[in-house]
Amino acid sequence: MTNDFKSIKKADVLLVIGSNTTETHPVIGAMIKERKKNGAKLIVCDPRKIELAKYADVYLRQKSGTDVALVNGMMHVILRDNLHNEAFIAERVENFDALKATVASYTPEKVSEITGVPAELIEEAARIYAAGPNSAIFYTMGITQHVTGTNNVRTMANLALLCGMLGRPGTGVNPLRGQNNVQGACDMGCLPDVFTGYQKVSNPEVREKMKAAWNGIEMPATPGLSVVKMMEAAGKGDIKALFIMGENPMVTDPDTHHVRHSLEKLDLLVVQDIFLTETAQLADVVLPAACWGEKDGTFTNTSRTVQRVRKAVDAPGEARADWEILTSIAQRMGAPWTFKSASEVFDAIAQVTPSYAGMSYARLEEGPLAWPCPTPDHPGTPILHTEKFARPNGKASFSPCEWKAPHEWPDEEYPFLATTGRLLYHYHSGSMTRRSAPGEFVKELYVEVNPKDAARMNLSDGDRVRVTSRRGSVEGKAKITDRVPPEMVFLPFHFGEASANILTAAVIDPDSETPGYKVSAVRVEKA
Repeated sequence: MTNDFKSIKKADVLLVIGSNTTETHPVIGAMIKERKKNGAKLIVCDPRKIELAKYADVYLRQKSGTDVALVNGMMHVILRDNLHNEAFIAERVENFDALKATVASYTPEKVSEITGVPAELIEEAARIYAAGPNSAIFYTMGITQHVTGTNNVRTMANLALLCGMLGRPGTGVNPLRGQNNVQGACDMGCLPDVFTGYQKVSNPEVREKMKAAWNGIEMPATPGLSVVKMMEAAGKGDIKALFIMGENPMVTDPDTHHVRHSLEKLDLLVVQDIFLTETAQLADVVLPAACWGEKDGTFTNTSRTVQRVRKAVDAPGEARADWEILTSIAQRMGAPWTFKSASEVFDAIAQVTPSYAGMSYARLEEGPLAWPCPTPDHPGTPILHTEKFARPNGKASFSPCEWKAPHEWPDEEYPFLATTGRLLYHYHSGSMTRRSAPGEFVKELYVEVNPKDAARMNLSDGDRVRVTSRRGSVEGKAKITDRVPPEMVFLPFHFGEASANILTAAVIDPDSETPGYKVSAVRVEKA
């Protein structure tokens, strides 16, 4: 997020797109509802009629996979009616002519044909967002989990730049992270092309710094593989071993049959987790890990805020904290690691990570800090881009994008569009929530079906329904609801015994290599 949580209270307009916020990020969802109650305008863009839609001043129900076209259409209206922020663009943004040229053809009428959204609603949403005066964008995996996910994100940034909605309270481009410490994991270099703090492996100066910190070990100059590419390589026999920590790809990765094939082909699979997940059941070695309440450390939340967590109870059995397990393994492999506490690990992080350099456990005991926090006397950075952008000349650049159709689209053989997502009562692969009391509210897979489609198939609420894609089939109970439009179904992906990701394709965005979970062409029939 470019802005912190407090910033939500300053927003005059809230644009929520591709985010079922009240179910997947309920705390922020409650903040958005509170701000709406206190006078802010709310624009909601989502193919499903999510809870926030009933509070929206404007609800845009775009066809899944058409987000670039929709937002380009809004920018067309803003430029056509001279609602853009000329002073902000002149002072702080480059490549304006290219953006104008790209969105010129995205008239509301043309965009309506692509997205299914009435032209007048596109115009109304554009005017409300541009008027602000402080407008904030919130999105999640409904934007990123497409083969055009990077272009979706670029287009959201274009909209904010066009109207000058960055660098002050109540504005911003705010992606809501999917898990409690995914921001921290990315900050720590758990991406194939960066070290900690998003320092590129291709930068020779950074490699030298890391080499010195890691006792003279040569650092790779080329990026590694993303998760989907790892599975692809394992399936071909090019990767012989995998070490999986706190992740359950047998439920969460696309094309479940392919994932099983890839994992079973490995010579060695090690899984480090707090439960014997569907993935851990395939492992050669399982390393029992302590959960969040059983260890010391830090989490970095979705607003880049680093927070201390403190051990409350001892871990059961032989379970250990992650840092202890990794240190023990590294020592057995010859590394001169001498860490004795989570605090020492954090100090090592701060030494090589500019955005964390000013942080320490002593400072975090006094309260959380948002990065970048480069020096011990720096207060942290709740809001990014207040004066300049993180480019050499301090200016941002428009990145205009043309709309491209998804990797597959409904056709005669597979006439429905399926999308996957989360529920309020479950978290990710369900490894924790299906073992807890709230998980009892939803115990098995269901499939949301529009009433018109249900009538045509003679389908009643609770009937078994089979959904089939080019990858495979899955069955669940029908839930007849107008939350989904006709010829679209929604499946939650939390249920390993009936994995919705059997349906999804292992196709990826060419830039981010994020899988396209949100669009699958399927056939739907009574089971």
